[in-house]
Amino acid sequence: MTGGSTDGSAHGPTDRPALRFGDRSLTYPELSAAADSLARRLTGHGRVAVWATPELETAVAVVAALRAGVAAVPLNPKSGEKELGHILTDSAPALVLSAPGDELPSALRDLTRVDVGIDLGADGATGGPLPDTHASDEDPALVVYTSGTTGPPKGAVIPRRAIAATLDALADAWQWTGADVLVHGLPLFHVHGLVLGILGPLRRGGSVRHLGRFTTEGVTRELTDGATMLFGVPTMYHRIAETLPDDPALAKALSRARLLVSGSAALPVHDHERITTVTGQRVVERYGMTETLMNTSVRADGEARAGTVGVPLPGVELRLVEEDGSPIASYDGETVGEIQVRGPNLFTGYLNRPDATAAAFTADGWFRTGDMAVRDPDGYVRIVGRKATDLIKSGGYKIGAGEIENALLEHPGVREAAVTGEPDADLGERIVAWVVPADPQSPPGLAELADHVARRLAPHKRPRVVHHLDALPRNDMGKIMKRALSRG
Repeated sequence: MTGGSTDGSAHGPTDRPALRFGDRSLTYPELSAAADSLARRLTGHGRVAVWATPELETAVAVVAALRAGVAAVPLNPKSGEKELGHILTDSAPALVLSAPGDELPSALRDLTRVDVGIDLGADGATGGPLPDTHASDEDPALVVYTSGTTGPPKGAVIPRRAIAATLDALADAWQWTGADVLVHGLPLFHVHGLVLGILGPLRRGGSVRHLGRFTTEGVTRELTDGATMLFGVPTMYHRIAETLPDDPALAKALSRARLLVSGSAALPVHDHERITTVTGQRVVERYGMTETLMNTSVRADGEARAGTVGVPLPGVELRLVEEDGSPIASYDGETVGEIQVRGPNLFTGYLNRPDATAAAFTADGWFRTGDMAVRDPDGYVRIVGRKATDLIKSGGYKIGAGEIENALLEHPGVREAAVTGEPDADLGERIVAWVVPADPQSPPGLAELADHVARRLAPHKRPRVVHHLDALPRNDMGKIMKRALSRG
């Protein structure tokens, strides 16, 4: 998937690995041979499911599907039977691709299984040309299922065009080249780990080293051994920030990286600052979602301002709108609006859900993200939360939960924090803080935390209720599941 190709073909350098998972790796010619061998078996099959374990076989399977011109449906190996059953019924894949020896759940047993082989000495591994698939830029490359927070997961149909547009825009923003070596430990059933983390390096002709499972030791090892970029989610960077003071090898490894990127949720300002203080490095944040791939990013040649997700990527249009849909023209850093985007990075629709697809777009073609943000005078975007769970209307003010969470995390007695709103007869909604204390035996009280927030932000943004928890509920990507908090 280099040099403008959108089929995952591997026409990169031959003298170093394209992919490395642990002690297993494939060079570009080896990846091409393995993917082509599998692609011949996939051509004409329509959609194919991929049992997306963090293994070399998952990457080969997705590259092969792209080369065959069929859409891949990545499956989360941790999905429950009900969710998995819904995805399979909805997407109706012809085959399921998995690593040999993987034990598949009963929901998959009626599908024809194809083991992904990477034994390059096997018969047919390099034999014969690929059939001409006539795949176009608008043809589906992936069907990625959303988290299903408001109902059964929906399958976002991501065209080849969107993958190419996003990866090329990130190459511009991050000065990403074939010389870069990426390290990450993200799951491969979503766009962050799979599209950015696997297809991204391949499109540039670079290398990716997957940790299998994220550890700070793995990050230290790979960045010390020549890796130039690290992709992670906030929980990973939080672990890094916690480890850094007592781990000089990790600090040195991070200090030599060209780019540290965080995404999938907001990285608390407190963790930004702790990492920068020890390493001298700023973590770059970007903003995207399944349906849009990537929308904005802090640029490698721009200011890595903590708490922002940068500016719109090349080719992406972004606007903020009021509740009535009218655009917000002011870049004042205060006026909160919903983010809407349009551009070549967008999906084509939800599989089998024309109603949901129509509802997701405005009449003039903008996608409604449901994310709330403000824009600074120089155009930088600061996300304050989700419209459904993070926008709190209290006392006549529109308040974003994110800035209150950042303020709470600056309190020495707070290890983790989430903020929600709940009905209040006087205020409309009152601000509720859910706090994991640094010392469970001596948690900070409501008055102390309310005063702390009021001094940093404004009195109307202080929490009115505080709940102490042992841990915050999180999904596989480390995002806090606020609906679980609201249910108590």
